[in-house]
Formats: sequence, C-alpha cells, structure tokens
Amino acid sequence: MKYLHAMIRVHDLDATGKFFTEGLGLSETRRIDNEAGRFTLVYFGAPANPEAEIELTYNWPAADGSPAEDYGSARNFGHLAFEVDDIYATCAHLQSRGVLINRPPRDGRMAFVRSPDLISIELLQKGGRLPPQEPWLSMPNTGVW
Repeated sequence: MKYLHAMIRVHDLDATGKFFTEGLGLSETRRIDNEAGRFTLVYFGAPANPEAEIELTYNWPAADGSPAEDYGSARNFGHLAFEVDDIYATCAHLQSRGVLINRPPRDGRMAFVRSPDLISIELLQKGGRLPPQEPWLSMPNTGVW
C-alpha cells in the first residue's frame, strides 16, 4: 500500500493555493480542470516529499450561478501536519501574510494555524524543540484549531 494524498474542499482556490505555496512553501504538482464535472483539482507537494500530496478540490458554482455547497467549519477533518526547519520563522512568515497563529509555538515545538478554508494546520519543529522565545512565549491561543 502507498499513501497518495489528502483531499480538502475549498471555497477560494486562489487564496488557499497561495496559503500552501507562498505561506508554507509547497509546490503545485499538477492541476485538473473538469468542465463536465464542474470542478478543479490542484495537487501540492512539500519539497522533502512531493509524492505525498494535498489535493484541493474546488467545486464550481452551479450552471445557474448559485454557489457551491457550504462545507462547514471543517472541524470534522482534523488537521494536516508539516515539519518545518524553524517554527518561529515559519510562524513569523505566515503572520506577515495575515495568517492568524491560533496556537503559538510557546514551547518551541508546535503551532497551529488555519487555512483560508478553515483547515487546521499543525506545524512541528524539525529535530526537537527550540528554546522558548518572545513574542511567542507570552502569546495567547486565539480561536480554535
């Protein structure tokens, strides 16, 4: 058996694509537009293991222009997890792009953020925790993840 990908449905393909590429540093590996099925699939991989992908599924609005279905808050999905070289630098980069750090890396090891479509993303420090530092040490949790 071989793991292939995790799929998440998104409302804004461009915003979520930028979150994964410009925010987290993943690369788009392939894209499929299906006119008949009225959906687009976009796959992303991390530099260290591009074969383990995230699939974003964007369901186009109905032919009559009505919006696609409401996917809810995505809490039933759980989360995606990424190992990062420097959790503080990653969180600072995401924060500079307007991403709310829901669970700051106070312990130098773990943080949580959410994608534009409210998917929880866990960030884990590669190789063990970093020494605690500000502003993360005293930053409170915000919202849910």
